[in-house]
Amino acid sequence: LEQRLQLSVIMAYVWLGLAVILQSLLTPVKLCEIPEGHTRLIRSLNLKLLRSTVDNSGEPNPSIYIGLRLSEDHSLEREADYLKKLKTSLETITACSKTNNQEQPSTGILALYLMALKASCEDMEKPERMRLITRLKHQLHKEKKQIIEKNHPLTNYFQYSLGLIALCIHGKKVDEKVIQKLINVEKKDGFVHGETLSVDTEAMAGLAFLCLKSSDLYLPALTAEMNLAIDNVKQKIIKSKTPEGALGNIYSTPLAVQFLSALGTTKGNEECPKAINALIEAMKQGKFSNPMMMSQLMPVLHQKSYLDVANIKCTGNNDNLVLNPNTGVLPDVIVGEDRINIIIRVESPSSQTVTFGVEAPARSSLLDILKSAEKQNGNFMFKTKDSLHGPFLTMVNGVTAALEERTYWQLLKEPNNPLEEGVADYRPEDGEIIILRLSKW
Repeated sequence: LEQRLQLSVIMAYVWLGLAVILQSLLTPVKLCEIPEGHTRLIRSLNLKLLRSTVDNSGEPNPSIYIGLRLSEDHSLEREADYLKKLKTSLETITACSKTNNQEQPSTGILALYLMALKASCEDMEKPERMRLITRLKHQLHKEKKQIIEKNHPLTNYFQYSLGLIALCIHGKKVDEKVIQKLINVEKKDGFVHGETLSVDTEAMAGLAFLCLKSSDLYLPALTAEMNLAIDNVKQKIIKSKTPEGALGNIYSTPLAVQFLSALGTTKGNEECPKAINALIEAMKQGKFSNPMMMSQLMPVLHQKSYLDVANIKCTGNNDNLVLNPNTGVLPDVIVGEDRINIIIRVESPSSQTVTFGVEAPARSSLLDILKSAEKQNGNFMFKTKDSLHGPFLTMVNGVTAALEERTYWQLLKEPNNPLEEGVADYRPEDGEIIILRLSKW
């Protein structure tokens, strides 16, 4: 009997050991974790994103709310106030576009609003919310039709992918032909901006494929194609790594890490931790000040992705963020007293290249420098339009970028380097030559 007991004990330990080994094999290795010692830095960025909710100078941004909800730390009162603003804005843009023949909200805007409502634990079965979901489905069909007719969507593949994610996290089945279009573009390496791979578009499409695949709503043949697309996206993102560890550039890295995190990385894949370190260094340098960019980074700092919006809980949240004038946040860039000289070059196929100099305070944004140029040079003028990413150029010297012709005013630094930041965020150094070029996208 004693021998049997000893044997039972030995077998119990063996089974326990096997269970531990099996569990370690089945549990995904988390390589997108944030290293210890950066709590204050993360909290500071969280507070800075929260502070952007009190800015009433433009339309509220649903991406900001999504980023705040995917954090582990909250100011529930601030978030509730911002949600009210978002709902009011949503009612306005949807009502106006119906009655006044105004511009329809784009696929990406509709998708972000739907994701924000999901993040607020809104009852999405209410008739007005169901109508919004149906509206997004119709919008995606318009995008698909445009791809068939003109070989490109109405908006872009980033917004197209975001639309798929929004429907997926609401548990809605998407027309398989709409999904197939995105798979086909991925196969043909079609996620490019100009001639450059668009890493953030790859990441957004990858997140869409991951969500759709895991929903178990689609036939095995389509699921197999999605698996291949996911692997292709992964390889392209890994290949885009810079020597510093960024994926694409530092501002496409948050979405790329979201994808790798949702994918579940494996041992031997060092891209995620290196990318995390690159993001932390960029945060220390104050590079993340644009609310849209911060909102895409916030899920990464809490080891989440946009796909986690589907499982957000609105009870038991940490209500521990306090915003007041003395709250410590990442410092804003202060314009210096020194003066700098910048060269501006305007390039357009329809007119002669124009080059001129402008003087401005050090650390000025490119937008402020262009405003100074307009005052200093009577032959220069420009216009901008607001977007969720910040203002962008629409007209320079009377030449307007046209959506129908798929043209836009591209920002570059000589010799031919596209700027990674927008016109309101980039701050040229003394002596730089900035190129404003009308380009195709």
